[in-house]
Amino acid sequence: MHGSCVARDGDGILMVGPSGSGKSDLALRLLSRGFELVADDQVDIADGIASCPAELAGLLEARGIGIVRLPNRPQARLALIVALDGSADRLPEPRRHPELGLPVVRIDATAASAADKVVLALDCALGRISQVAGAFVA
Repeated sequence: MHGSCVARDGDGILMVGPSGSGKSDLALRLLSRGFELVADDQVDIADGIASCPAELAGLLEARGIGIVRLPNRPQARLALIVALDGSADRLPEPRRHPELGLPVVRIDATAASAADKVVLALDCALGRISQVAGAFVA
């Protein structure tokens, strides 16, 4: 699947969107918040587990710098999908990915708070934080 994946404590976030939507950039920002790189550009998914094709393991494209090799985690159990399409609903309805069955949130990767919103969304998806209204209200 075209996307990027990072993980915290083994819980994976799959970021998807068109080329240039900010997947790798957002992954880089999440790495600075304690996440681990699983895959950038291409993500293999089997039974809810994300991993990286061997030839791309540890590689991340940082626009304006190039492709760098970083420490990486071999796999992570997916918990959340973040769709980067340049828009975000103010109070989104709960959505699930049709094939993977995981919760999906739409985030504008260019927003200064994008990485913080992804961290918050992961905590909501895992039940660590409760929500009154929005994407994770049952």
